[in-house]
Amino acid sequence: MTPIHWRRAQMRDAAALSALGGATFLTSFAHDHPGGALLDHIERAHGLAYYQAALADPAQTALIGETPLGAPVGYALITPPALPVATDAQDIELKRIYLLHGWQGGGNGDALMALVLEEAQRRGARRLLLAVYPQNDRARRFYARHGFAQIGEMTFMVGDVPFRDLIYARTL
Repeated sequence: MTPIHWRRAQMRDAAALSALGGATFLTSFAHDHPGGALLDHIERAHGLAYYQAALADPAQTALIGETPLGAPVGYALITPPALPVATDAQDIELKRIYLLHGWQGGGNGDALMALVLEEAQRRGARRLLLAVYPQNDRARRFYARHGFAQIGEMTFMVGDVPFRDLIYARTL
């Protein structure tokens, strides 16, 4: 497998994060999300403006992974918590952790999660939160392997179609 070089994303990476976010969201959810609403959601939640704003916000951190030739293949986005559960100032949210299909497995997800945990601890976080789609069994197993447990759930809208997400947490 082609190795991944991980680094902190910079403003110049906004387009790469947008492309990765859209591609991985489409790959993961095209099978059960309505097409037009899915594309609208991708434009809003993974558009260039979204990542430009995230990268300009000092409260958010994006980590990006690239091949030795510089092609982006994965990323994580760490943000202040915005989930419908009780939080405090020492909580942080793993908003996104995505790898293109060809780079899943082989320890790449584990390496990225280790970087996320390192960043969360560097920020003084005591708990890492995330939301995951219940039908994404592979992701749920990955999170369980990394010490996350379900603490709640929420409704996630794609257009006017509601989907359920599970909220997980891990104490750091």
